Amino acid sequence: MGNKEKGANAERELYQMFIDNCFRAVRVAGSGMMDNTSCDLIAGNKNKKFCIECKASKNKNKYITKEQISDFMIFSEIFGLVPVIAVKFNHQGWFFLKPEDLQDSGKNWVVSLDLAREKGKRFGQMFE
Repeated sequence: MGNKEKGANAERELYQMFIDNCFRAVRVAGSGMMDNTSCDLIAGNKNKKFCIECKASKNKNKYITKEQISDFMIFSEIFGLVPVIAVKFNHQGWFFLKPEDLQDSGKNWVVSLDLAREKGKRFGQMFE
């Protein structure tokens, strides 16, 4: 399975998690493939609306370009959405982080499995 297919599968899985937990959600068409598609999912309920950047990794570190996070933050601010970074590590499940929790690696932002365990929240902690 290629990276694009793995990413799309992760987005669909997370989309379904929102639906199963009484949220409304949409996947953003072309996310990661075209300019001006600055997030992967938008989800919300009557109380909160979220802009979500989804990542999946088989490694213990997931790198995200600074430009991608900058665009993501601008997009979420324009629409008044709460920005959330969702990272799925193989055999560990989903972790949800605030963008300010990402670590600076110089050229990129990085989410390590250790950071996700320390600062990340699980779905029920973040969205309920």
